Amino acid sequence: MARMFIRQTRTNNKITGEGYFTFRLVRGERIAGKVRQITVLNLGRHFPILQDHWPLLCSRMEQLLAPQSLLCALDCPDHIERAAQRYVAQLIARAPSSPGAGADAGAGASIAGADTASADQVAQVDQVDQADPVGAGKTAPPAPASTSDLQTVDIDSIEDSQPRSIGVEHVALHAIAQLGLVDKLTQLGINGVMRACILGNLIGRMAAPASELATWNWLQTESALGELLDVDFAGLSHMRLYRASDILMGQRQKMEAHVFGAVTSLFGLTETVTLYDLTNTYMEGQSELNEAAQFGHSKEKRSDCPLVTLGLVLDGSGFVRRSKTFEGNVSEGATLQVMLTGLQALPGALVIMDAGIATQANVDWLIEHRYRYLVVRRGGVRSFDAAQSVATQTQGGETVRLQKVMGADGKELALYCHSEGRQAKEEAMVQRFCAAFEAGLQKIVDGLSKPRTEKSVTKVQERIGRLKQKSRGASQHYQITLTPDESGKTVAALSWKKELVQGSMASHPGVYCLRTNVLDWDEDRLWQTYATLTDIESVFRSLKSELGLRPVFHHTQERVDGHLFITVLAYQCVQLIRTELKACGISESWATLRKTLQVQRRTTTSMRRADGHTLHVRKTSKAEPALMRIYQALGISASPGGVKKLVV
Repeated sequence: MARMFIRQTRTNNKITGEGYFTFRLVRGERIAGKVRQITVLNLGRHFPILQDHWPLLCSRMEQLLAPQSLLCALDCPDHIERAAQRYVAQLIARAPSSPGAGADAGAGASIAGADTASADQVAQVDQVDQADPVGAGKTAPPAPASTSDLQTVDIDSIEDSQPRSIGVEHVALHAIAQLGLVDKLTQLGINGVMRACILGNLIGRMAAPASELATWNWLQTESALGELLDVDFAGLSHMRLYRASDILMGQRQKMEAHVFGAVTSLFGLTETVTLYDLTNTYMEGQSELNEAAQFGHSKEKRSDCPLVTLGLVLDGSGFVRRSKTFEGNVSEGATLQVMLTGLQALPGALVIMDAGIATQANVDWLIEHRYRYLVVRRGGVRSFDAAQSVATQTQGGETVRLQKVMGADGKELALYCHSEGRQAKEEAMVQRFCAAFEAGLQKIVDGLSKPRTEKSVTKVQERIGRLKQKSRGASQHYQITLTPDESGKTVAALSWKKELVQGSMASHPGVYCLRTNVLDWDEDRLWQTYATLTDIESVFRSLKSELGLRPVFHHTQERVDGHLFITVLAYQCVQLIRTELKACGISESWATLRKTLQVQRRTTTSMRRADGHTLHVRKTSKAEPALMRIYQALGISASPGGVKKLVV
């Protein structure tokens, strides 16, 4: 086998004239009677190994490629061993694709020069410019018909190495291609390295949600994404991922508009329903550099941490139209106009939101801008007449009864809804609150007969006031009577009478009211449309639990916004995948799908041939039945990356 060595070449920048050095792994080869230096691998401008260690690195690489070539293992420092493993993996990954390996061998620069029939040649690899990797998700041209490759090998010499996940990455690149994200990033002037880092951040969030630093480690040591993109993530600093997040944030509105336009075209969406809601997520650390990080009511019960709030406007199909980050203590009602202004929704678009956002001011704004609305009524008296109601069914099979009541002005109607499941919960809540309130009153009564207990009318009234404050509305159903002694200053007795206030949770448990200016729909259509608001809760659950929205480890507002936006983009890709799969009868959650996809691995199998040379085969494991079903539903190859062979 021809020996390899590292060559340093000085190059001048054509624009600035500035000189710099590039490094290449080369080997000598006799061609037409002359020795030529053939580039095996381009090592780039920032090759980290000191010149004194170059011979050791090359020797270790030769040993890894042909274990029988050296009599004893080389003792290498850790950084030399890591570099040797990395460059050998690149050589094998960039070897020629085997005929019949499949039509979806992954995106990347072509690799030429490996000759599996030659016993004394190392694969020749075309130079690859990492500054401009080929776009992700593009399908390779159809491979020729499969041909047998029969070789005699020593079974005992077979070894597997470099196992990397590829299933989630493969499906994610399919979604990215469907959305045209790479073309859009290119159109926005984002260079190849940053495009690769943006895709790394995005797919990392889908496959192994964590911080950018953890994603950087995942890209280097666990994922085969670099092979599919023909990008050496191990050669990129983790700061590239942070900068990629910053660049992506600068194009947030354009990217959101592009993605929603793409899914609208793909699935033929009609912009008639708009869902709006907010959630918050907590920050690790004090985040003093982020003005948006504020203490408030945490939906994860992390009141010890500062929060940021994420607002989402969704289409009725579950795709995000717009996202925005607000302060952690923002008033929900104050965010609606900011989010809907500039969306250019179709006239008469229907906005659905819960009671926290449905202030009268927001409803008036919707009417002024010619939106239709279907919202939960804030406050008001509960009312329900079962005799005037109709029944409908939830997706879970529960019966909900509906009563439609037209408003006095004829411009708005109320839809009273009664749920048996909700009734049972609210009855239990009322019983618990009332029991706690009565226990508090009884404690005051018991104190009236004990010495040294405060019994003045003023103090007892203060205790009752504090008790009412904590009663969660239960006190409204009680009439409390204080009986003073002859002096009129001391309480002699305390009694109460329970009488339910009509129109409250206690008198009408399980009843809630929707208000809308859509007057021509029947009860069932109104309620079923409102029920889509529950979809946004599932979106928030997916963002938080499946895609790593929480917690946030960044300290500056720009990086926090970037973390949240990457998570939203990851959700868009997941929603596209799940929408396509649902059409084929596959309705599992992303967490379940991800477990199925993560089983598939890409590994290198090395073995010694009968002629003494070593054969390396880089191949993806066979898709199991559940995974094959997913690939068939999406119409993509079951063997991403193809088969690469290298003989040394």
